[in-house]
Amino acid sequence: MDPADVTAVILTRDEERNLPRALSSLPRGMPVLVIDAASTDGTVAFARAYGARVFERSWTNFVEARRFAIANVETPWLLQLDADEEIDDRLRDALQSAREDVDGYTVSRSTYFCGTPMRMWRGERLLRLVRTSCARIEARPTAGGDAPLHERVTCTGTVADLGGTLLHYSYESSGEYRERFARYTDIEARGLSRSPIRALVASFMVIPHAANNLLRRGALLDGPRGWFVAWFSALYPAVVAWKAILRQAQDDT
Repeated sequence: MDPADVTAVILTRDEERNLPRALSSLPRGMPVLVIDAASTDGTVAFARAYGARVFERSWTNFVEARRFAIANVETPWLLQLDADEEIDDRLRDALQSAREDVDGYTVSRSTYFCGTPMRMWRGERLLRLVRTSCARIEARPTAGGDAPLHERVTCTGTVADLGGTLLHYSYESSGEYRERFARYTDIEARGLSRSPIRALVASFMVIPHAANNLLRRGALLDGPRGWFVAWFSALYPAVVAWKAILRQAQDDT
């Protein structure tokens, strides 16, 4: 596959620290489309200096931003990339040698927490390289509901796998994780109906899910950082469910 036929699509907001790493990992000659949500740092200037097409757009939500991006891709293929991600050497080679007799490719992603790759967050296969005409964006809220969050690109055609790994440097500190945890559970709660039964079931399942994360998914072997991630990942659906109840109770008063 010719890199010139693939546009790397990146959403940004104040990503001057991460964006250079993401862009430098791309194959030479690959066009870049940046959709920026009112950055106040040097993100936009760096992207333009790199040669990217940049749209500055008021933020609404992740799903609408991704759909706007796809609508502005001018190449036959697109590569969805987050600003805090990096393509490793093997994946970069795989992108350039990919056949064009399918409509999309999944890649394996490994996510880092406080500078360390987490066992429970490795080997996650995500559809990221897609024929533009086949690409669709759907919300996939972790706790259910219809919040425009945790969006995924989908494909209406055939899909194959690429080798290599997408490296995701998502959380540099536990404080950053907690801040995002609070923000994302707030967003998901706004898209979830009030259900005491759902909240109770989700609360009951916290311990089993945490045990699964620790034992079957390997978080126990990552030490305190792994235990932290295992616990908060298990807690997430219950927090969303209870926040939905509290939010709707407040709306009724």
